[in-house]
Amino acid sequence: MSQTATAVPDLPLIGPVEPPFVQVMTYNLKSASGRAPHSWWKRRPLVEAVLRAEQPTVLCTQEGRFRQLVELREELDGYDWIHLGRGGGSRSESTAILWDASRLAPMEYDHVWLSRRPRVIGSRAWGAGTVRMLTWVRFEDKATGKDFHVANVHLDHRSEKARRKGARMCLELMRGFLGPAVLAGDFNSGPGDEAHKLLTGGGLVDAWSAAEERVTPDWSTFNRWRTRPVEGGDRIDWILAKSGGRRQEVRVHRVGVNAHSEFDLAPSDHWPVQAVLTVGRR
Repeated sequence: MSQTATAVPDLPLIGPVEPPFVQVMTYNLKSASGRAPHSWWKRRPLVEAVLRAEQPTVLCTQEGRFRQLVELREELDGYDWIHLGRGGGSRSESTAILWDASRLAPMEYDHVWLSRRPRVIGSRAWGAGTVRMLTWVRFEDKATGKDFHVANVHLDHRSEKARRKGARMCLELMRGFLGPAVLAGDFNSGPGDEAHKLLTGGGLVDAWSAAEERVTPDWSTFNRWRTRPVEGGDRIDWILAKSGGRRQEVRVHRVGVNAHSEFDLAPSDHWPVQAVLTVGRR
């Protein structure tokens, strides 16, 4: 039975990491169009507080709109980013990726729409409730010389078929990356569902299961604006990984769900998930 946690760790949950460690965070920001009492102008300082305290090496965001992300980036010293709205340009939500530019150098990037026409901006299929997309970046770690891919996705909330087809597209993409890779995002489904089974059965590992240390309980990541985390339930935000060849193994050291809230207000209707990884470190 699910139960409400009695204590929430103070910030930082994990905090900044030093090479060779890489911290990946996935965070559904909830669109800035939200109304009171969950308006963006009220939530923004809480989101910024989490990001400043944790300083993820790579931040995968979902639902963020262009102006919303510009405001966040202005508050995050030294971060660069890749953004494209799912409707093209700055239109609508995105699967933007931000990173610590002092640590990582982007080598390649692309955007894919989860549809039968993945190169067509704004395309959708399989009964999806809205347009869904994926953004990926290949990084070179300036500290270690290692390179790896990070993909950020937001699967559909309405259609099981669209989630399954989208997960298959994610798996094919990850298999196409020759080296180590991370897939993060809001999958709108839990570990027992088809999307998760397809991805983990296809060679990816769930950081939550693979981690040497879990710094929080298995809290639901979809909080429905509740300010206290609930154990069990909707862990729909994941970080998955695959290793490359020899000396390109991905190792998951720590993982947690960041349930920070203030002033009886949650920063978003999702809690962010954080994982600390190394590539090729034995």
